[in-house]
Amino acid sequence: MTKQNLSFWQIWNMSFGFFGIQFGWGLQMANMSAIYQYLGAEESDIPLLWLAAPITGLIVQPIVGFYSDRTWTGLGRRRPYFLVGAICASLALIAMPNSSSLWMAAGLLWILDASVNVSMEPFRAFVGDLLPRRQRKVGFAMQSLLIGAGAVLASSMPFILTNVFGISGSSGEEGGSGNAIPLSVHISFYVGAFLFFICVMYTILTTKEHPPEDMEAFKKVKAESSGPGSVFKEIYEGILTMPKVMRQLAVVQFFTWFGLFCLWIYFAPAVAKGIFGGQPGDPAYQQGVEWAGVCFSVYNGTAFVFAFVLLAMVRHMSAKAIHFIALIIGGLSFVSIGFVTSDKLLLVPMLGVGVAWASILAMPYAMLANAIPGDKMGFYMGVFNFFIVLPQILAATLLGQVVNLAFGGEAMPVIITGGVAFLIAAVALKFVEASEEELPEESTQPAEA
Repeated sequence: MTKQNLSFWQIWNMSFGFFGIQFGWGLQMANMSAIYQYLGAEESDIPLLWLAAPITGLIVQPIVGFYSDRTWTGLGRRRPYFLVGAICASLALIAMPNSSSLWMAAGLLWILDASVNVSMEPFRAFVGDLLPRRQRKVGFAMQSLLIGAGAVLASSMPFILTNVFGISGSSGEEGGSGNAIPLSVHISFYVGAFLFFICVMYTILTTKEHPPEDMEAFKKVKAESSGPGSVFKEIYEGILTMPKVMRQLAVVQFFTWFGLFCLWIYFAPAVAKGIFGGQPGDPAYQQGVEWAGVCFSVYNGTAFVFAFVLLAMVRHMSAKAIHFIALIIGGLSFVSIGFVTSDKLLLVPMLGVGVAWASILAMPYAMLANAIPGDKMGFYMGVFNFFIVLPQILAATLLGQVVNLAFGGEAMPVIITGGVAFLIAAVALKFVEASEEELPEESTQPAEA
């Protein structure tokens, strides 16, 4: 089927659900390590407690991708998964700050991450489904823009609630039956649950999907290959027969996401203890965690702003060139964090991290989407996620011991390690043979408004 170019607002509508999804992710990234420590976890425990994110991604994304390629309902192909994931994720976000124990929070994170992955994975394939080849960089850049916007608000919300609206204390104070998690975090997670659901519903209601051209052939393929055995067989065969560009990008993704995981799980404790001198449960520690959230907000805000720059850059530069520059900037910024001693100065390297993050969310997928067959878009996007989650699993299983044995219990050296991983990813990108001009455009005609 020849695909027509979509208008700006059509691309906005099909991407808007990512604002809510990233709001949920942003709350998790900025607050989960602190939530674990409020409930009694030590620094060396944190990596293993974060295993939910990569393992659920490893399991859920390729399976959801496989089945969404073979789904067609009255709600479409990808949208049923958006809806189910949004409902479950919103409920988990409401429950998370009410955790009464460390293991309750860990269990809820598994539910939350599995649900977010059900919603998020089909959004990547959504771009490939609906946009012609020439507009895919724009589609992924739009997702990056909305991801940045959602994460900015999510990361800074506890700080805003505490310092602007004067919300203080926790549900466990003054004889309450709650936990030590601050009220500002409780409220932030409730807002996140609402926005996650509403934003995903907006995309579901404003964007239609294209039915299979040959419905009978589609039903036949579905009947022949939708059993559990077929899922694992296709995943196995798909890994063995990955397009060359996908294999090359896998190395880039591995080192990129190892570096990101170092930042996500250790930045808040590093700031709260190393710069603010706090310990879990005291005011200085909460201030440090909230400031770490502000730093996350700055890098996500930079990603949001830089996404507009990406929308212009993709018209003149290849995705590979853009991504190489962004990874170098990000890697140097990571390394510089380890030498900052002032809370305010932490905001400077966050700008560079934001530039890299905007590119990470868009450019690898733009390179990949043009190298994989359209009828397996969801499946290969799910398999591509292996190279995001495997380095996170490695980090989660090893970093705790590394912190204790090599870094003397200090978290900041882990951030520098993440920067080195980014620089290795940039070198690996030079060997990727992606070309956005390999295949002819599917359409150059604009769609009707």
